[in-house]
Amino acid sequence: MVKYLSWIYFTAAVWVFLHIPAIAQAQKATYSHGGIIRGGLQQPKIALVFTGHEYAEGGEVILDALQRRSAKASFFFTGDFYRKPLHQALIKAIKDQGHYLGAHSDRHLLYCDWNNRDSLLVTKALFREDLKANYRKMKRFGIGEDEAIYYLPPYEWYNDSISRWTREMGLHLVNFTPGTRSNADYTTPDMPNYLDSESIFRQILAYEAQDPNGLNGFILLLHIGVGPKRPDKFSDRLPELLEILEGRGYEFVGIDELLDSTLKR
Repeated sequence: MVKYLSWIYFTAAVWVFLHIPAIAQAQKATYSHGGIIRGGLQQPKIALVFTGHEYAEGGEVILDALQRRSAKASFFFTGDFYRKPLHQALIKAIKDQGHYLGAHSDRHLLYCDWNNRDSLLVTKALFREDLKANYRKMKRFGIGEDEAIYYLPPYEWYNDSISRWTREMGLHLVNFTPGTRSNADYTTPDMPNYLDSESIFRQILAYEAQDPNGLNGFILLLHIGVGPKRPDKFSDRLPELLEILEGRGYEFVGIDELLDSTLKR
């Protein structure tokens, strides 16, 4: 009996020794150019992220869909969005429902060249002042920097310098997880990269089916508003998407819940 138990303990110890590195790796966040683009892979949790700068016509539909399923999401708005009187009630409703509210730059600046990512278009001083101005607008809604340490850059376009400057301000830069084209929900039919909502919907589900980790730790980015030029709003498909993914075992959480335990120390 003693020998049998010893063999069990030995086998268990070997299993732990062999699997701890893989387990530890699965719990870490994934980075690109210094920014976090995916949370840990071990749990079926998704961070739905909505950005906003000018439009917000999907706001009520999005909040209703989230509330019906007790799902949480994260909203990253520019200072221009926070300051518009038209958006005040929506922002308050987002906060009252316990969703994460974060910064997206004050004036929606383009930080680096589209064709040469290493070529900065802003100075460090301009970057810092613009981001501080964004947080000043958020403070009017009772949101302090210590409550909103995750920051999503404008146009979802940045480089290593922007990530480093963000960390120097005590913040963490985050971006969407690539692969689903969900961020194309802003495109309009006159654009060469236009993607209709049905195609986006199918691509999200196709990616979930083919990735060995599904959508675990995913940062799924959409827009709270896309303007009048887009005929089909992906926000109208959100209730169906939530239903399907919840049926597959996923939980929708705030970006803070997704990432707090995975950050590099």
